[in-house]
Amino acid sequence: MMMTINSARLEARISKDLHILIKHAAQLEGRSLTDFIITAVQSAAQKTITDTQVLQLSINDQVRFAEALFLPPAHNSAMEKALEQHHHLLEK
Repeated sequence: MMMTINSARLEARISKDLHILIKHAAQLEGRSLTDFIITAVQSAAQKTITDTQVLQLSINDQVRFAEALFLPPAHNSAMEKALEQHHHLLEK
């Protein structure tokens, strides 16, 4: 039985200067132009996805977040009223 490989073709028009630059970088790494481009594009795509989907906090923000979780502020009157209404609705 013959196996098929799922693949897609990507084409791009680039300047000669960019082509020379990319080809030179690929040669420096001892890789084919195709392999170099695929690796670079995949890395850039993964970084973009990570940068937009992962929340990164500074040390100060991490501390403030942890304090808010472990030492929440006391309930004010509005919060107490909302909690009472919530409990009342759940009892029905």
